[in-house]
Amino acid sequence: MIVVAGEALIDLVPQGTAGEPDGGPHEGAAGGAGLPALAPRLGGGPYNTAVALGRLGSPVAFCSRVSRDAFGEALLDGLRAAGVDVTPVQRGPEPTTLAVASIGADGSAGYSFYVEGTADRLFEAPDRLPDGVRAMSFGTCSLVLEPGASAYEELMRQAAARGVFTALDPNVRAGLIPDADAYRARFKSWLPSVSLLKLSQEDADWLGGTPQEWLASGPAAVVVTRGGDGLSLYMRDGGTELRVPGAEVDVVDTIGAGDTVNAALLHGLCGRDALSAPALAGLGADGWTDVLRFAARAAALTCSRAGAEPPYAAELA
Repeated sequence: MIVVAGEALIDLVPQGTAGEPDGGPHEGAAGGAGLPALAPRLGGGPYNTAVALGRLGSPVAFCSRVSRDAFGEALLDGLRAAGVDVTPVQRGPEPTTLAVASIGADGSAGYSFYVEGTADRLFEAPDRLPDGVRAMSFGTCSLVLEPGASAYEELMRQAAARGVFTALDPNVRAGLIPDADAYRARFKSWLPSVSLLKLSQEDADWLGGTPQEWLASGPAAVVVTRGGDGLSLYMRDGGTELRVPGAEVDVVDTIGAGDTVNAALLHGLCGRDALSAPALAGLGADGWTDVLRFAARAAALTCSRAGAEPPYAAELA
């Protein structure tokens, strides 16, 4: 089983963007002249990763703290519909985190967050990991917002210490980070507990390091996503670097694309029994190329539709 740990939230996506069922701005109840209506969509980087894994057919559980409000119930329903085990989910009376998305002309997404006093911030590290866990995935807001961030960090270190394969996608949301230098130092402190680091080129630029520097600190492999230009792989041996192109698609928006890559990488590695540092090294160029191409195709399908809607296994067959 793969366990995904992190936040679940609601993305408020403007209607009238490409791929939305309604066109143009709305007035009145929508919020005033010139303001678009906002459509609620299930989201959050870890949440999207868990849903994508479930749709791909991987045994997966979600470890988080979710509100008891209507949004929280909808989030759990979305997980169950994708076949995700929600047994590890903690519940609370606090409201659900909201992320207001803005969609650029090229389909890229930016976010403003409403996080004060929300349920996922109060996550507590569980006493034990679920039975049969082979890998855990971490990232995004959950590793920024305290006090939950320290609990997720503790869980990551515990998992790594027990020999569990750990994947990290920092998925940097700079607007939520009050002290950039402190966060960069904290990011480096996680690397000895990380098996696979995946991040976007934008995240890499913001963090200010290089794949070679990160590999020297712990991860066995680093995957960098470059939007439509595809993915790059870097291995700890220093001699392995692979690039695969992106899959061509008409982009509606990029919401959930990176999360889909996370899931596709873990799904592909699990299917090759490669959820360990030695196994990653033993995949070879052909094995890694297949995994990366699969992830690129999965992300492209997500980009071809509005919101975080990762593909099902049958769409990638």
